[in-house]
Amino acid sequence: MVRTVVAGLDGSPESRAAAEWAAREAELRGLPLKIVHVWEPVPDPLAQAPLLGAETQQHWSERIPREAGEGLRHPGVDVTVQQVTGTPSDTLVDAAKDAELLVLGSRGLSGVGGFLVGSVGLSVVARSERPVVLVRADEQAADEDETSPAPATSYRPVVLGIDAGAPADAVIEFAFAEAARRGTALRVVYGWNLPPYYAYGLALDAGLDEELSREETDSLTEALRPWRQKHPETEVVLEPRVGSAADHLVDASREASLVVIGRRIRRSALGAHIGPVAHGVLHHSTAPVAVVAHD
Repeated sequence: MVRTVVAGLDGSPESRAAAEWAAREAELRGLPLKIVHVWEPVPDPLAQAPLLGAETQQHWSERIPREAGEGLRHPGVDVTVQQVTGTPSDTLVDAAKDAELLVLGSRGLSGVGGFLVGSVGLSVVARSERPVVLVRADEQAADEDETSPAPATSYRPVVLGIDAGAPADAVIEFAFAEAARRGTALRVVYGWNLPPYYAYGLALDAGLDEELSREETDSLTEALRPWRQKHPETEVVLEPRVGSAADHLVDASREASLVVIGRRIRRSALGAHIGPVAHGVLHHSTAPVAVVAHD
């Protein structure tokens, strides 16, 4: 089966921004783009109303995806449109199963950088086992480019958030591949916590501080070695930070073309969910965020 990049569309500005971002990503990958337009059925009593009747529903269900496809600024990308009726979160999770990645829109917070992630987006991120990218409503492809007068293909770095103690291969591979496609650097941001005796007001001497940081860096360097050998052209910058990983990733997102984070797949009766780091980054990153599921 031919892999595709899938964009979820509901007619909102954020979903149109996601479709545009997905088209550029499809072009980078040399893959077709599928726009999935989900139309949630109107309850029968409301469906009889003149403004919500069958003809009106058909008009908008056809017009929205058609106009979105025609308005994309990547004419070389093969675009198909699929109209599906059903629950948005279930439909999008199903659409992502055979996709390289799924791209969704998310409203930008008014007045400050970041996302306003709705229940559909969070549900899809928590349940999809394929990579999911969230894009802000006002996101433009040019936002990933350097602000200097460089060629349009000069992208800002890709930022990878990683657990140095338990790095996930799927997340690392995705981040390296995205940096390689853009011809840009990969910033690897990881947090580490201070020893417990800091809580009791005991000072940590500079030598021990440096040693702890070096141990974290050495561990991560070893974990990244196979990927650096696979992508020797990609510049890798390691950035160990003390404290909250989510806060540091949000800070790094201000100068990033894409932030890549992982989500551990949990198949349990309690249901799927995302961790606190992913949750914080999803809501406050100023760059598109890719969430990569892993075992």
